[in-house]
Amino acid sequence: MQPAPIQTPFYVVQNLGSFGGTSCCLVVTNNDRGWVDGTSNLPGDKSFHPFLWRNGVMKDLGTLGGPNASAGGMNDRGDVTVGGADTGEPDPLGEDFCTFGTHQTCLSFVWHNGKRTLIPTLGGNNNDVNTINNNGLVQAVAETAVHGNCAAPQVLIYEAFQWNPATGKIVRLPPLKGDAISEAFALNDRGDAAGYSGICGNGEADPYAMNHAVLWRHHKPIDLGNLGGSIFISANDINNRGQVVGTSALRGNRTAHAFLWQNGTMTDLGAVAGDHVSISGGINDVGQIATQSCKDRAAFFSNKCRAAIWQNGVMTDLNTLVRPGSSLYLVGANGINNSGQIVGTARERTTGSLVPFLAIPCDPKGGFVGACSKAWQNAR
Repeated sequence: MQPAPIQTPFYVVQNLGSFGGTSCCLVVTNNDRGWVDGTSNLPGDKSFHPFLWRNGVMKDLGTLGGPNASAGGMNDRGDVTVGGADTGEPDPLGEDFCTFGTHQTCLSFVWHNGKRTLIPTLGGNNNDVNTINNNGLVQAVAETAVHGNCAAPQVLIYEAFQWNPATGKIVRLPPLKGDAISEAFALNDRGDAAGYSGICGNGEADPYAMNHAVLWRHHKPIDLGNLGGSIFISANDINNRGQVVGTSALRGNRTAHAFLWQNGTMTDLGAVAGDHVSISGGINDVGQIATQSCKDRAAFFSNKCRAAIWQNGVMTDLNTLVRPGSSLYLVGANGINNSGQIVGTARERTTGSLVPFLAIPCDPKGGFVGACSKAWQNAR
């Protein structure tokens, strides 16, 4: 049974806090229990840690001995993935696989009630994790032992894989024919994965290595097409209906738009009126899409964009739907759960700091029910 369509006339927004730095968030995701995970800088803004936010409390999930770690995704069972965790050990090949600038070996783990379970590699030195579904299946990426024609400082090729912690079984998700590497960012409860395939870049998620948006169904790659460009083409999320969202450069590779792929067709989602760039975040089972819309590339790189929501064929600036008087300007929307709750990055108007936010939709008629009522009180 599919969830009923959600009407979202306005939102109450919460600042989820920080670990003392003035910036966040490499990743911000949420689940259907209302939990949020992401990253936040430590004091001094020289390193960052993953967090789990639940019931108003932000918990530091730590690293594997080095200065930095990022968050992946989580499921509704309480499993949270932490990926790209610095280990404190120099990479033996001088690589910077997780692109933190530390050139340390980085590995990943699943966190559950304070217990960590390390995720395996594919024969290389580094791995990262992107999410875990409600069946406990982990979606990760790891180096193999194969030296490839990569961009320095990367040496080894890398490949997406799925890992079942209960059985230890690993299934690789190969790149498209003719490509060297693959990475999957999202995984639904049917085991379908979404990501990209391309050349071997200078580390994971190199936009110049993202040459094809890919859906892996039954572990076999399907090329979803593009919007005319040849780089920065990736599928970023997939829901349980098989709808895929992603981002693709347009012809000439000077700009990029978010897309929706369904039933074999890719649709350009455009951008908020007056903008020329859009980046997809997540999609829920209703088909609502969290996005980021920017005037141009310069705005994207300087965090001067705006969070947006795409629904019923229209992309809307999320800031226009926020309860008046908010101290936050919503810069980018990264995730959306089946209740329509949106998470992402916001700029605190008074301090200029970047913080993670949670936006909760309120009743169309102005009533306050459930999570919205609690959020309203917390935001006052």
